[in-house]
Amino acid sequence: MQLVRIGDKVINPERIYRMVDRMLELRAQGHSQQEVAEILYVDRTLISRLESVGEMRKGKKIALVGFPVKNGPELARMATAEGVDFVLLMSDKERLDFARSQNGIEMLNQVMRLIARARACDAVIFIGSDERLKMVEALVGPHVIGIEIGRSPMSEDVYVDPDEVRSLIRSLQG
Repeated sequence: MQLVRIGDKVINPERIYRMVDRMLELRAQGHSQQEVAEILYVDRTLISRLESVGEMRKGKKIALVGFPVKNGPELARMATAEGVDFVLLMSDKERLDFARSQNGIEMLNQVMRLIARARACDAVIFIGSDERLKMVEALVGPHVIGIEIGRSPMSEDVYVDPDEVRSLIRSLQG
């Protein structure tokens, strides 16, 4: 254990690190700053100031989901660099492999988890066919922004312009 002396005080940095880790864990679970302050016996303004020091960006949580996308890896790299929170892009082959690799129950559970992740975002950019876009809007809600790349049924991968998607992401971020 490394202790630090500041004037007449002896500080345990490990205790500070544990407290900050616990604070972030509680905030990520959805607790308010005031609730976390009460749980940890600290002032709410400390929570606020620590969050400000570590803040990387403000704004909406954004998801980017789409298939059948020809340039998925390129779009995923761009989306990650732009701070998109959840990215799921598949070619037609990847989509079919995903479906074939699981039994019915596993597939249903996995799809439900993916829908829940998308619904947890403030905005979902969905790239897909006209019919898939309607389904995603019905399942995920009104915060879906669609990029229609063809009419159903689709079996060919489609190249999606990264600049168009980047522009849309940036407009959502404000």
